[in-house]
Amino acid sequence: MKRLVILGSTGSIGVQALDVVAASDELEVVGLSAATRWEPLVEQGRERGVPVALADPSAAEAARGAWKGRVLSGEEGVRELVATSGADVVLNAMVGSAGLGPTIVALTESIELALANKESLVVGGSLVTALAEATDTRITPVDSEHSALHQLVGGETGNVERLVLTASGGPFRGRRDLADVTREEALAHPTWDMGGKITIDSATLINKGLEVIEAHHLFGVPYERIDVLVHPQSIVHAIVHLNDGASLAHLGYPDMRVPISYALHFPERADVEVPTLDLAETGELTFEQPDLDAFPCLRLAREAGEAGGTAPCVLNAANEVAVAAFLEGRIAFTGIAEVVEETLAALPATQPTHFEDLYAADAEAREEAVRLVDRANGGAPATGTTTGGRAST
Repeated sequence: MKRLVILGSTGSIGVQALDVVAASDELEVVGLSAATRWEPLVEQGRERGVPVALADPSAAEAARGAWKGRVLSGEEGVRELVATSGADVVLNAMVGSAGLGPTIVALTESIELALANKESLVVGGSLVTALAEATDTRITPVDSEHSALHQLVGGETGNVERLVLTASGGPFRGRRDLADVTREEALAHPTWDMGGKITIDSATLINKGLEVIEAHHLFGVPYERIDVLVHPQSIVHAIVHLNDGASLAHLGYPDMRVPISYALHFPERADVEVPTLDLAETGELTFEQPDLDAFPCLRLAREAGEAGGTAPCVLNAANEVAVAAFLEGRIAFTGIAEVVEETLAALPATQPTHFEDLYAADAEAREEAVRLVDRANGGAPATGTTTGGRAST
């Protein structure tokens, strides 16, 4: 029996993870966390009789007033939940750079990490992988593309020539004029049901750029050997090209319960109630190169990854601020890339030697991005866009 803590249990990944746990005789939930959604979290905790943590102290206070169970508060509470739960596995499904702190705690405590929070590796980079190596702690990816690569690479590590991540293309595939994109249009993802932040990231394709950075750290493959292909059917999740000319592909209907189950049960596999792929019914699988002119965020993410150091941290922080501003109606959709690019230009990469260096870079990038948003919005102050990686999901 594996004892499991789920961070971000009220979100899409967290809810589906609870479905996977309910169908398994090998998994037991021992802790749950959320950012602000205390009511569904309390319901989840009460049903399972486990402690919960809320990153938002006011939400934690409300939860304590509604439930007699153990409620931990703030980012410290989330970290305490990880450290004291006795978990064998932590599923980190938090959103944004707020997930880095709990990742550090899990790895420091040698708790196996099922990683759905890509920002942990985008921001933490080689410091996170070095910590995992030093504590001999396994990181198993949960993102569908990285889960696919994890399964494909397997014992082929020394034979891998290229990695290919696929992207649905989002709601604006083939559209070049994106200046008048509305919030509702950007949130209408054609394939996946996700939260607002990740859905907007998919619409700008920065999500795929973050995944390129994550793949670089997970698999140790240079950026020039990691490609992105737009694949609107979302059936092929990743491709690995080998040195002998062979290519391996991972296929399946888009259902996040599959990679979640893989990560939680690894190295074993468990039954998942999803239909087996019928290629004849699918009919066709098509692929195309991403349009980097229409979607510059993908280019910016790759460039930040190649620059290394604090650049990916700055990229991520600026993007979080810009996406929040777009969702608030304060900047245009195309303004997201503009804020990210200008923030990167204003803050050249430096080499971090400790996680504190990354937190400092994150804070500086957010300040710069907020300034740029305010300027684009005629000087009106930003709201809800300055929270850094230590505080919330």
